[in-house]
Amino acid sequence: MASVHESMFFNPMMANGVVHANIFGIKDWVTPHKISILVLLHEMATSKEQATPEVETRRLHMNKLNLPLLQGPDMTLIQLLKTIGECCPKLASAVSTRVKVMAEGELKDMENFFYSLQNVFTGTEPAVHKTSVIGLFLRHMILAYNKLSFSQVYKLYTALQQYYQSFEKMSSRTVEREDTDMELTSLDLEGKMEKEELEFPTRDEEVVDRGPLSQKQAEYFLAQQASLLKNNENKALSPAALQKELNNLLKFNPDFSEAHYLSYLNSLRVQDYFSAMHSLLHYFDRLILTGSDSKSSGEDGFGRSLRYAALNLAALNCRFGHHEQAQFALQEAIRIAQESSDHVCLQHCLSWLYILEQMKGSDNAVLVEHSVKKAGQLGLPYLASLGIQSLVQQRTFSGRSANKLMDAMKDSDMLHWKHGLSELIDVSIAQKTAIWKMYGQSTMALQQTQLLLYMHSLESVNMDIHQNNTEAMAVVLCHLAELHAEQGYYSAASEILKHLKDRFPPHSQHAKESTCIESTEPDHRILQTSTKVVGPLSEKKVYRNVDKLLLGIPEQALNVLHMAIEPILANGTVLDRGRAMLLLAKCQVASAVSCPTQEKSEAFESAIENLNEAKIYFEKADCGERIREVLYLQARLFNTLGKTKERNKCAMMFRQLHQELPTYGVPLLS
Repeated sequence: MASVHESMFFNPMMANGVVHANIFGIKDWVTPHKISILVLLHEMATSKEQATPEVETRRLHMNKLNLPLLQGPDMTLIQLLKTIGECCPKLASAVSTRVKVMAEGELKDMENFFYSLQNVFTGTEPAVHKTSVIGLFLRHMILAYNKLSFSQVYKLYTALQQYYQSFEKMSSRTVEREDTDMELTSLDLEGKMEKEELEFPTRDEEVVDRGPLSQKQAEYFLAQQASLLKNNENKALSPAALQKELNNLLKFNPDFSEAHYLSYLNSLRVQDYFSAMHSLLHYFDRLILTGSDSKSSGEDGFGRSLRYAALNLAALNCRFGHHEQAQFALQEAIRIAQESSDHVCLQHCLSWLYILEQMKGSDNAVLVEHSVKKAGQLGLPYLASLGIQSLVQQRTFSGRSANKLMDAMKDSDMLHWKHGLSELIDVSIAQKTAIWKMYGQSTMALQQTQLLLYMHSLESVNMDIHQNNTEAMAVVLCHLAELHAEQGYYSAASEILKHLKDRFPPHSQHAKESTCIESTEPDHRILQTSTKVVGPLSEKKVYRNVDKLLLGIPEQALNVLHMAIEPILANGTVLDRGRAMLLLAKCQVASAVSCPTQEKSEAFESAIENLNEAKIYFEKADCGERIREVLYLQARLFNTLGKTKERNKCAMMFRQLHQELPTYGVPLLS
């Protein structure tokens, strides 16, 4: 095999059976995998199947699959056929047969195939248009093949033979494994071997170094993985596998700046500060050296890279808690941005300055207000919205009323929908959930969680994957688990927590939210809430006025309770509802002691019914001590009313609980 350091002007680059024809402006080369893709496209173009609804459906699915296959990385033949077979088994069989004919035939068979590709562009109604995506790919491959010398064509043919032989070996091993599984199911031996012990790794299951990716393949790979890291991290490659792919890509093109930035994002996933810093610095170094930033930013491209490099460095140190280093980097970014009069960069610096001050414990709302105003003037809706949400968070903890907070959130929502900021729509819903939860409005909080769960994201990501593994989703699911637990649905809450652990595994960037509902991203200042939620104001008022019952003025306590119990029953936890109903029953009994016999009996009957409702709530909360107290009070009331059968039933249930639970003093009825 030729070395990758061969002259690119006279001899194409070739490594691991890959012929690299990067001459005369060609940015693609022929590989055995791409020959299989060409066979697939040729079969689709020349297919003469009768048009039926089923055929049209299969063709539609294949057309959706074409772009990922054209721009995706090379794969083994068995992987390719499996992918095609999921849409159209007949087409997969045709591709396998055609590749087999070329691989087991002679060199002229491959030559004839490339010659026949020209036919798809001929005729009054060509099967493929030259300017279409498929047409451009076919033309690039034909041109790259025609530029090869005879020795390079022979090497490509040899690589094709090895490519197909590897497929045959894997197929035979798969058949052997299936036969072995069948034998295991038919045998019943004492010392059974586990299935895993009989399996052996194949060559394709091992991670091997591949040849260089083409520019389109590299761009597609980087864009796909970056989107998955942002929106659905579980679908992305694992940190180790992704870094191996990036190292392979950078081995052939070390100046590919985008690959360095994706390596930086990958290092952040595993909290590797040294590697993240290394990749970030390399990204901006390559960006300046290649001049790609200058092309998009005019003459100021070099300075723009420097100030945004300093800003990103500040963000990195801020994320890792290095406040002093972040402060120095931020001051440097501000200085360079002021010299260049870059107001957009200064606005970003101002936002990070506020975040840094907040992490230090300072509460500088003036910075945020100025940031929101300036962002609106400069047309930066993303920063303006984040600023508004930060202000809402501050004012929530300072005790502002919920209606004023929701009015402020409405302004940020208008920005989201106007500019299509789907990510911030999710963040806004998560923050509303936290606000309603903090103010004790569990019904409204539940409504917001359901809204996010059922709302389809505006930004779809690669093959119908939506933004469903974001930080906002993690926070909302945590709130949902807590809301279920508060209503006594502990098994449902456990299922939600299990789902959270599956969706956000320990290595993912939002794993912390599944345990403590905290924001780990500095640019998303989602409202942080504790696991102990602040109750409604009416509930506080109730328990402040319980002293009226203890002071011997139960009538006033009962009046206060009637005014405040409705919001508790509407939004309180099952434990709070049970306590409220228990307190209501006690107030009813205490206020009826001096009443005539008829009124007293009616009050006691009403108190028993309220105690029944309290017992239902305590049973949902699995609060045995409270149930024991309710049973004791009911037994006393039934005894007073002369209902012996009911009294004995309550007494028996009380005795059973009393034996199971620790013994504490039970409050007596006065």
